[in-house]
Amino acid sequence: MRSLWQAECEFTNHEPLKENLNVDVAVIGAGLAGVLTAYLLQERGFNVAVLERERIGEGETGRTTAKITAQHGIIYDKLIKQYGIELARKYAEANLKAIKQYECLVKRLKIDCNFKHAPAYIYSTGNTDKLEDEAAAAARLGIPSFMTDKTELPFKVTGALVFSNQARFHPLLFLKAIASKLKIYENTRVKAVEGNTVYFDGGTVNAKFVIVATHYPIINFPGLYFLRMHQTRSYVLGLQKVPEMEGMYLDVRDYGLSFRSEGDTLLFGGAGHRSGKNPASSSDTLERFEVLRRNAKKYYPTAEVCYQWSAQDCMTADGIPYIGPYSSSTPHLLVATGFNKWGMTSSMVAANILADYISGIKNEYAQVFSPSRITAKTIAMNLAEEGVQAAIGLSSQAFHFPMKSLQNLKKGEGGIVEYKNKKVGAYKSENGDVYLVSTRCPHLGCELKWNPDEKSWDCPCHGSRFDFKGNWLNSPAVDRLPNKLIKNH
Repeated sequence: MRSLWQAECEFTNHEPLKENLNVDVAVIGAGLAGVLTAYLLQERGFNVAVLERERIGEGETGRTTAKITAQHGIIYDKLIKQYGIELARKYAEANLKAIKQYECLVKRLKIDCNFKHAPAYIYSTGNTDKLEDEAAAAARLGIPSFMTDKTELPFKVTGALVFSNQARFHPLLFLKAIASKLKIYENTRVKAVEGNTVYFDGGTVNAKFVIVATHYPIINFPGLYFLRMHQTRSYVLGLQKVPEMEGMYLDVRDYGLSFRSEGDTLLFGGAGHRSGKNPASSSDTLERFEVLRRNAKKYYPTAEVCYQWSAQDCMTADGIPYIGPYSSSTPHLLVATGFNKWGMTSSMVAANILADYISGIKNEYAQVFSPSRITAKTIAMNLAEEGVQAAIGLSSQAFHFPMKSLQNLKKGEGGIVEYKNKKVGAYKSENGDVYLVSTRCPHLGCELKWNPDEKSWDCPCHGSRFDFKGNWLNSPAVDRLPNKLIKNH
């Protein structure tokens, strides 16, 4: 399922890396965070190489709704209560500064990427207490904002918090422009990082600094990011023949509906869930895209669905990304992850912090986003949630026995079944071919779950994903699943 952005932007192919390489900085991942960081470093005179497992623009940057905003849901009231007003102010400043930097970069490089300033709204159709608390927090921090009950939405709201002068753009047209002069190697799968050496299929890259910008970090130790984050999925329809919206809208409720126009197409999103926890796995629950289609029909009876796609986001316990040294013991290994659904603004924040770190410049916002900021309280919060999910996933792999045999699987259906006295994941195509895969996630061994919306195998522990043939889709796993094809079963 290609997004509107991917349909409208073609990238030049980059050759894979086929020989050993020595550089100042190796960036793993050619999404917006990795490419922006590489761009800033190259402007400062560093020799940088970007290694991409697949193709530039095919990851989460190509699946965003592309809002450049400091309005990150209900965040500032929570940050003030947890960390104090000074940290919350710096978080806001870093993101507001990122919006201006995008604008300056677009103007300086004359990038045609539909960059446009727009207000951002968090709305409620019920209780407005959270909105009012957030509005008070924003006022304390000096963020230009106000409350209203007047919106462009196709239904009445009880209130909405508006952040003025935010922005939106076409992320892949922007990415293509800044990537055009970088040294990028596609189809180059990184297998490991040891010290200052990056190991990829076919050779090594030696670098003074290594940046892991792979959305979800692919290195388990040190850092322990698998205990500090989880991943969620969200879904988007591209609707045409609907009114164009000036503002960008997000429901105050988790997984509520979002709205944002791109030309004559309305990006209509929502119906999300934790990765590997798709409610549509139950036979009596609507598939996620069908939920969106029904809502689209309800609010826009004449709308035509022209696009549909999904995205995956890394979520941290405190709502702040991890940007900086991968761990206290690895000063030359850096990371940018945990963008909490706000990857466009966070990518610019990350690029600034990481480029300054490598340049030996003190960044005033670095401590806010430092991966080592974790306190005993946040560690406990993470362990309580992620530890339980991991335990469930591991115990399911060991003790979950399928109730269905392969013979009972219908065409177009997938699930965990018994085959030759073994538990396997299976998908039966419309022509009767059966694709069998291991249900064990190669990342840390949790049991994969079938996602009927996207015909994929998803890990509920850490969010790795694979297609029905076992091919890799999302990190932190780096390997594909063991698989077998049975023709015309």
